[in-house]
Amino acid sequence: MARFELKLPKMGESVAEATITSWLKEVGDTIELDEAVVEIATDKVDSEVPSEVEGTLIEVLFQKDDVVAVGETIAVIEIEGEGSETEKVAITSSVDKTQVSEIEKTIEKAVEVVSNPIAKTSDSVRFYSPLVRNIAQTEGVSMYELETIAGSGKDNRVTKEDILSYLENRGESSQPKSVEIPVKTEVPKQVEKVVAKAAPVSVNGEDEIIEMSRMGKLVAKHMVSSVQTSAHVQSFIEIDVTNIVKWRDKVKDAFLKREGEKLTFTPIFMQAVATTIKKYPLINIAIDGDNIIKKKNINLGMAAALPDGNLIVPVIKNADQLNLVGMTKSVNDLATRSKNNALKPDEIQGGTYTVTNVGSFGSVMGTPIINQPQVAILALGAIRKVPAVIETSEGDFIGIRQKMFVSHSYDHRVVNGALGGMFIKTLKEILEAWDLNQDF
Repeated sequence: MARFELKLPKMGESVAEATITSWLKEVGDTIELDEAVVEIATDKVDSEVPSEVEGTLIEVLFQKDDVVAVGETIAVIEIEGEGSETEKVAITSSVDKTQVSEIEKTIEKAVEVVSNPIAKTSDSVRFYSPLVRNIAQTEGVSMYELETIAGSGKDNRVTKEDILSYLENRGESSQPKSVEIPVKTEVPKQVEKVVAKAAPVSVNGEDEIIEMSRMGKLVAKHMVSSVQTSAHVQSFIEIDVTNIVKWRDKVKDAFLKREGEKLTFTPIFMQAVATTIKKYPLINIAIDGDNIIKKKNINLGMAAALPDGNLIVPVIKNADQLNLVGMTKSVNDLATRSKNNALKPDEIQGGTYTVTNVGSFGSVMGTPIINQPQVAILALGAIRKVPAVIETSEGDFIGIRQKMFVSHSYDHRVVNGALGGMFIKTLKEILEAWDLNQDF
């Protein structure tokens, strides 16, 4: 028998580590080739790690919520065949060898506990070592109690001594009727000296406490970081899309029959955006310190909904090279796999410009936040029937037209009002010049 080391695979150039979220196999389980063994999460996307061999899982080197570097061995699988046994991989954790035995003893005691008050600690903003979590589980310390313990470790982490000290003094004070939970905020170093701590939020028995999901925390962090990084400014324009609406109504059935894909408005708009970017390449840039990086490829990010209500931005690579059929297939595929949590890490990286459809929620317009490190983002508003002035050679008339607003948010550090405004003006001209008689 031989041993195979299952390593954390590379998941994109910018992904250096991942968090173990769930083991799908237990020690002793038989594993098939390409069968998923463990679920992992990065700051980009959730995914599974499949086995490269058939065999039996004999060792797990990391536990749920552990952070693992790309390339590290996460499990050992025993496989058929002869060969020298590989050297046992040491467990990488934040504890020393003397603490390992304590962890094992604590785990044995913890399994006897019927209720698990901190079973979902992976979504906490604060880091807790496996030892601290197991002590908390064993002693019945709730997540909210754990969050209030002052930490003496690095980055204010709660150490074993901190939680044991807390347990010694736990019974000296009765539980108050209302609990003060401090608000955890991250303040940039350049302003932390002048920003006061947020006042604690008072919680009483009538309030419901809902813990933010891991993805929700990441989104919140990225949004705050973007606002603190870019000088956001917006331009708005109204576009008459009557011809596009009529053309789509005319061809959508034939398109579905021929291509096997539903034709929505999104790929039409995405194709027009890609064409506009080619005319204004300085909107397709990124900032690196005092340097401007002009991107060669036009990679369009498309904000899509996840099952939990959060948004993710899969990327259509080289969007300017796709015709309408190709764009439709890409849009539909990414949207479907976003809903099913089936995106790959590389599919949400490398975007150079983002489009979000706020009209899908009924909004007329919005002011989207830039998806860093990009410098601009476009929001598509809802298409509405509105009365409009129609100019003809015989005079002006009032008629019903299909119109929508688009909102352009851009980084005023590098994109001035002229470029930001001309960009959506050109987009308007492209869409309003849509040919009713064109094929697809």
